[in-house]
Amino acid sequence: QVQLVESGGGLVQPGESLRLSCAGSRSIFQILTMGWYRQAPGNPRELVATISTGGNTYYVNSVKGRFTISRDNAKNTIYLQMDSLKPEDTAVYYCTAGTGVNYNIWGQGTQVTVSS
Repeated sequence: QVQLVESGGGLVQPGESLRLSCAGSRSIFQILTMGWYRQAPGNPRELVATISTGGNTYYVNSVKGRFTISRDNAKNTIYLQMDSLKPEDTAVYYCTAGTGVNYNIWGQGTQVTVSS
């Protein structure tokens, strides 16, 4: 069974940093685009960042300059470095894998809370 396992969420104050990790199977990392979505209460799920097998990245405007997505294919892991966190970044963050257009493999989610 294909699995993605996230870690690294938590409670931080505004302006602080967190790094999320997502580990999966080698077969996923070799052929699929990886990414992070987030969902805040009452809001639809939002695409945050993606990274292709070739290392091309995409960021939603609201996180550009603050978040950095990266991948380590040797470890079958992607990361989301989140700096200068804001209260509006509070959400459950989900790791995902797919074609770059459709994403159909999901992790269980990890809670990120930014609050003073």
